[in-house]
Amino acid sequence: MKDLVFSGIKPTSVPHLGNYIGAIKQWVDIQKNHRCLFSIVDLHAITVPQDPKEMRQNTLDIAATYLACGIDPARSTIYIQSEVAEHAELAWILGTVTKMGELERMTQFKDKSQKGGRERAGLGLFAYPALMAADILLYDTSAVPVGEDQMQHLELARVIARRFNQEFGETFVIPQALIQKHGSRIMSLQDADKKMSKSDESKSGTIMLDDDADAIRKKIMRAVTDTGGGVYFEPEKKPAVSNLMTIYHHLSGKTMKEIETLYEGKGYGDFKKDLAEIVVDYLGPIREKLETFRREPGELHKVLDAGRDKAKAMAEAKMELVRERVGLGR
Repeated sequence: MKDLVFSGIKPTSVPHLGNYIGAIKQWVDIQKNHRCLFSIVDLHAITVPQDPKEMRQNTLDIAATYLACGIDPARSTIYIQSEVAEHAELAWILGTVTKMGELERMTQFKDKSQKGGRERAGLGLFAYPALMAADILLYDTSAVPVGEDQMQHLELARVIARRFNQEFGETFVIPQALIQKHGSRIMSLQDADKKMSKSDESKSGTIMLDDDADAIRKKIMRAVTDTGGGVYFEPEKKPAVSNLMTIYHHLSGKTMKEIETLYEGKGYGDFKKDLAEIVVDYLGPIREKLETFRREPGELHKVLDAGRDKAKAMAEAKMELVRERVGLGR
């Protein structure tokens, strides 16, 4: 049986180009050789305040994005996390073997709790890594495509799995990380020190997958560059240009060396103009498919229903073993 890969995206908005390059594009390739579960992790989303109506629409938008970008429901299971109750059940059980100190060290909790004050942070935000561990371990996941910012959470999931196995007997597969060489972190077009984010105050720093052609062109042409000329991939010396080259590389298929050769002796203006057209041409079909699914969501619901049933069958079998291991039930 093929190894199983699990990943998911929170339904907080339509994904942006960084999400696509750092995650979804990779998933499309991975599904060719692995069994895959791609969840819409709405339970993670509510660890911070959400508008219920907007989140339901965002949930469908994430499902539409998966399909529009090439996730094939005939190969991969697409489902909504909260529709498989075993995620929450396993998160509670794993929470009983997760140490407070381990959760307190999580960078994401530190960052997000600072905004409103640590004392006002919700339990869900604090216990977020235990739920993420449950998402992964529930399906005997062997590999998880993650960006560098999620490595800390994945490593904790591995620690929790080992601890549970030692205390209760072999139950969970220890997952491995899948990280691509270029593009796991696409940075803001306006600040190469910050990751591209849908919550970025500078809206021009983030390209959303449903941006129209004019918006994309404006954002690319306004993108910051580095002092000194030349299109070279040197992340330490030329972080802004290297970031733009990473986008060019992933959407054109050209290597970094080929891009450097192509723009030898040319200025940033020529480079950004060409990059803008590459992004427009690449994202155009994705945006059109997204709009179609928004107008006609029937197919989305069918895919999500089928995915829920398949994921739930797998989750129920694992939870039966987990309950037996820890002594729950009669």
